[in-house]
Amino acid sequence: MNAELFSATILLVLVIDPFGNVPVVVAALKNVAPERRPKVVARECAAAYVILVAFMLGGQTFLQWLHLSEESLTIAGGIILFLIAIRMVFPRPEGIFGDTPGGEPFLVPLAIPSIAGPSALATVMLMASREPAKIGSWIIALTVAMVATTVVLALADRLQRWLGERAVIAFERLTDRSCGRDAPVGRAQFRGRAR
Repeated sequence: MNAELFSATILLVLVIDPFGNVPVVVAALKNVAPERRPKVVARECAAAYVILVAFMLGGQTFLQWLHLSEESLTIAGGIILFLIAIRMVFPRPEGIFGDTPGGEPFLVPLAIPSIAGPSALATVMLMASREPAKIGSWIIALTVAMVATTVVLALADRLQRWLGERAVIAFERLTDRSCGRDAPVGRAQFRGRAR
């Protein structure tokens, strides 16, 4: 792997932020059967990968077709994040993104905006538009980054168990609060978690 491909892969891993998404994945999959969780993570990562590749290959064209500039996309993304922040401050019973039927997330909030978020979409579009001749290298870098992300997120429960009880409680409080659930997490709830 040459230095440019390696640096692009590292950049994409940092932008996608699989370790930062661990608490989100654990909270989103709390009501999903443990044996089903890796399949859900794989499905969500595959959907995010398809979306990122689509934006890499046709993001600029799509924006031009809609007569949108990158600045207007940035403003719209800021407005969406502002609305999400308002729903975090003033929680609703159904959470930030609404109830998930059957307790299993589909695309939102895992594939979009957690994995294929605004910064990841902008990064892949920028990579492709700055050096379109290297699109094959960028797709390889994205593939490696998504494989790493899938592995980390599939091991999310184990990672949180490894981090310990206090870290898990802190992560759950943050993600519960961000999902509109203000119930405190106690030791009994931690020990009763599905493994």
